[in-house]
Amino acid sequence: MSEHQATLPKEDAVAASRPRLPKRLIVLLLVYVAASVSGIMAKQGVLFCVLTLFMVLGILGRQKAGLIMLRGYTLLQLALISMLPVIMYDPDNLVAGPTTVHFGEWQGKLPDYVIFSVLIILSLLQVWIAFDKKVKLWFKPQLNLNIMN
Repeated sequence: MSEHQATLPKEDAVAASRPRLPKRLIVLLLVYVAASVSGIMAKQGVLFCVLTLFMVLGILGRQKAGLIMLRGYTLLQLALISMLPVIMYDPDNLVAGPTTVHFGEWQGKLPDYVIFSVLIILSLLQVWIAFDKKVKLWFKPQLNLNIMN
């Protein structure tokens, strides 16, 4: 038995115990990157977009600060989107009728409650991903708040 064959099972055991980046987190990070890059290109909320990209780098680097930022980001977004109907309601400037929505070639008229419901459901999906057990296992166990480490 050669030396290489003797060490192979040990390496397989180490590889099997390493946490893997969950697929749902990959999809969420791709959405964050696409939204941030489009925001930077449109010059809308550039600082917020850059901070989101730093959060994505921290998550890919398995930093505990990335997990904290991801969870805070999703909870803050859920709170703001849940308050959106209250914030948008202005009796003096109330537009009567449904909102026109353009999605590619499709154009439709949707009531505001449908749009708000879809946004809240998407935010709940983000919270579900951020607080998932597999996502938590991806990060290093020691508490390190240096995102650039």
